[in-house]
Order: sequence, then C-alpha cells, then structure tokens
Amino acid sequence: MSETIDNKNKNNEIYMDHIAAAPVRREAVEAMIPLLRDGFGNPQSVHARGQAAAEVLQHSREQVAALVGADPWDVIFTATGSEANNMALRGIAPARKKKSNRIVVSAIEHHSILNPAKTLAKDGYEIVILPVDRYGLVSPDRLKAELVGGAALVSIIHANTEIGTIEPIAELAAVAREAGVPLHSDAWGAAGVIPLDMGKLGASALTIAGQNFGGPPGAAALILPKGTPARALIEGGVQERGLRAGQENIPAIAGMGAAAELAARELEATAAHTKAIRDALISRLPEEIDDVVATGHPEMRLPNHASFCVRYIEGEGMLLFLDQKGIRAASGSACTSKALKGSYVLEAIGIETALAQGSIVFTMGPENSPGDVDTIISVMKPVVARLREMSPIYKRK
Repeated sequence: MSETIDNKNKNNEIYMDHIAAAPVRREAVEAMIPLLRDGFGNPQSVHARGQAAAEVLQHSREQVAALVGADPWDVIFTATGSEANNMALRGIAPARKKKSNRIVVSAIEHHSILNPAKTLAKDGYEIVILPVDRYGLVSPDRLKAELVGGAALVSIIHANTEIGTIEPIAELAAVAREAGVPLHSDAWGAAGVIPLDMGKLGASALTIAGQNFGGPPGAAALILPKGTPARALIEGGVQERGLRAGQENIPAIAGMGAAAELAARELEATAAHTKAIRDALISRLPEEIDDVVATGHPEMRLPNHASFCVRYIEGEGMLLFLDQKGIRAASGSACTSKALKGSYVLEAIGIETALAQGSIVFTMGPENSPGDVDTIISVMKPVVARLREMSPIYKRK
C-alpha cells in the first residue's frame, strides 16, 4: 500500500476517525502541489493554460468515475458531500415536482439530507420519513408501500457513518425504479471503502467525498447519470453541466482523482486489513469492559467501522480522556458531534437515551494495526472506570 501523510506521527497517536476525514494520500498531495504552485488556468479559457486545466479536470473525472463504475460525464464536482446531497434534493425533487411533491428519506440520513428536506417541506413538499429496524436497515417492502402514491425522489444513505450499517441499496433502488421514482444515495461513508458500481446499484444519483478515501477536503461529487432530471444548485455559469456554476477547485479535484484511483486499486486489500481490526474491536471490547453494547448490523456493515454505546458514562468525556492518551475517535457524525444533543440515529434504532449518551465510533484505515486494539482496550478500561465512579447512575447500580 502507498503511504498516507504522517502514517504514524511523533506522538504515536492512534487515529480512528477516518470516516470524518481520512489521512490525505501522499500521491494526492503530489498531484496537487504543481497545480497549486504554477498550474493556474481556468478550464473555460481557450488558451494553453486553460486547456491544461481542462485536461486535469477531465482526467480526474475519469478517475472518480472509475471508482464507482460510472461514466465520466456523470460526475458533477462539488466542494463537499453536504453540497452534493443538497444538490440531489434541491435539484432532482424540484425537477420532478409536476409528477409528485413527495420526498421519501430514511430516519437515519445525514443532516445534509434531513435539513434540506425540512426546508423543502416549507415550500409545499410532503416529507415521508422511513423508519429503520434495530440494526438501522430500511425495509424494501416498507419503501414499496410508501411509493404506491408516487414520489418525486427517494434518498437512502448507503452506509450510516454512526453505526456502520450498509443498506440494501440495489434492492431499494429496484423498488424505486419499478415505481418510476429516482433514488439518490449518500455514499460518503461507502465510497473507497466497499465496492460501488452505479450499474449494479441502479441508483439514479450518488454522493461521494474525496476526504473519506484519502483525498483532500474541498472536493466531492454528485454522480448524476444521464436521464436523471435536475435543476441547478448554483446558477451563473456552464460549469459541471450547468448544475454548479463557478470555477472548479482544480488542485483539490486532482487530489481526489489520485486518491480515487488508489482506493480502487487497493480496495480489497484495505478492506481485509481493516475488517480484521474492526472484528477484534467488536468482539473484544464488550468482553473486556462491562456494559458495552455494539451498535449497527453485525455483518452488513462497513469493514472499517466499529461502534458502541458504553453504559453509565457520557461519551464526550470519554472521547476527551482518550484524546489525551493519543486515541482519536468519535461519537457520531462529524457534523453533529459538538451539538450536545442526543443521537437521532441511535434513537431511530431503539437505543435508550441514557445508553446513547455513551456512544463511541472507531473507523480505521491502512495505517492502523491489530496492536491498536490492545492499546485502545488498555486505555479505555481505566477511563471508563473513572467516568463511572463520577456517575450517580452507576453508583446506584
């Protein structure tokens, strides 16, 4: 495997928050440096520098398309996954409003799906929230029942970043297609981690972001195949098929392309490597620390994702103590971890509020090792014990 930047830093930190931001691949940085230094040029310009930038943009489009089995024409570059999700909801649903004003989403979507849906509800759309089971799975039968009356759009997350569960997107997309409704999937957590193929998935649109598989922040994409109607999210230019006006971030996109090519090449090996670490965490942590509950589906989950709830403690305190020991983990979505609110994802799968407060998520990458599991458990034991001694709930146990 090629190296990431600072695989192991001087403090020997254990970085296990890859789903929020993976270490940038060295090759991605190398693709960006000459463009940042002297590669200026607008892809819309007809002169030599402009055409050189256009060639970089097209090559990156081809690299990203190959990662998800799409046509390069289908790749609409954005700055973030949240922007791509907004483009899907605000672009596809309005383009189909004459057919239906209903939008169907799951209860465990990212806020960049749920919040635009709430805003669209103010504009007259009917928002249908699909429940999930205790593992976080959406039922194809439930979706089929909801689509009897039609819909403008269905949006179902591919793999939830908080609990790791992988949804049956191909089956859900088939249900939506039979009903004549486009299905968008937010594949932020899945792209570059598990195999994705737009043809096999049957989705009408897909969100991916480079920073989840070793690209730099500032480059993401909405995969929007021919035939999926959409309105522009940002108007004022012809860039990105006229759907996202403004000059593209060429250096970041080049980095995303380089990272996408590497991720595709190393996907199988990386998945096997991280799965071994993931499985060790999921089996050992509940065994070696009392009252630890694994969350998400035990099998249909991301190979680099292990998530738990630790009873009788507050998760933010646990994360801070672990951080002091060099272990970087998370408590949920990076977009909500500082909101100081209960997890709507854990609530949706039936986790009681008190238990949900002790949420912790480990997401690993190529630089992690099986030995990291030993370190995490040895550090967590006294941290959990200390926090529980401070808890009045634990004392009354």
